[in-house]
Amino acid sequence: MSETVIPETEPEATLRRRPQPEGIILRVEKLVKDFGGLRAVDRCSLEVKKGTITGLIGPNGAGKTTLFNLITGFYKPDAGRVFFNGEEITGLPPYTVFRKGLVRTFQIPREFAEMTVLENLMLVPKDQKGERLLYPWFRPDLVRRQEREVYEKAISVLEFVELIHLKDEYAGNLSGGQKKLLELARAMMADPEMILLDEPGAGVNPTLMKKLVGYIETLCYERGVTFLLIEHDMDLVMTLCNPVIVMSEGKKLMEGTPDEVRSDPRVLDAYLGGQYVATEG
Repeated sequence: MSETVIPETEPEATLRRRPQPEGIILRVEKLVKDFGGLRAVDRCSLEVKKGTITGLIGPNGAGKTTLFNLITGFYKPDAGRVFFNGEEITGLPPYTVFRKGLVRTFQIPREFAEMTVLENLMLVPKDQKGERLLYPWFRPDLVRRQEREVYEKAISVLEFVELIHLKDEYAGNLSGGQKKLLELARAMMADPEMILLDEPGAGVNPTLMKKLVGYIETLCYERGVTFLLIEHDMDLVMTLCNPVIVMSEGKKLMEGTPDEVRSDPRVLDAYLGGQYVATEG
């Protein structure tokens, strides 16, 4: 009597693992997202290598921020898959993606305005015992010890991004550039393997931008954090990022070094005549 073979089934929440090409931390496969009759992301595929600062550029409406939202679980894709460290994370809620070490910032900072800068950071670490009902009553020593560790880590991070002098300031009172630094500091509190930055240079003055670039480079090249960033400042992208991925009409148009991107005719066409390249001579 032949053995009955039962087709494999699995709940939607069950994750599959897939062999990952060496050095790849993030892989996006044929993602699709429609909003009514508008296709914002159209079978987009790309990969990000570990230990890189990868730029993601494209004209307005190219689908860049929508792609970030799909990767990090803020939107569910209509088709396609996302893999992080070889594990499928497609459609997982943002807090689960966050706990796996994939953290993002937003184009418009989302600080807790009526909390201090220090408090904004101390909220980030997961599994804090003081947030549980019984621990403060039955294990106050453990709660105090963990709170001290979180406090010391937050102070260290604020020193790194040079916001320590503002630790007791309400976050809502910070300048736009300082809020961008606070976003990066909050991401660091999660000990991420990868950070997605959505327009880190927007609204940041040149002095703070220079500092922000330095922090990103230090985190990447000295601490091993991988970055994928959306940015409209082409000078910043071409200086900071390698490789650079170009999106247009919801798809990956091309990928290459900054010099290759500058000179690619498809990129010039996507940007309606290549204004940036023309200014570069």
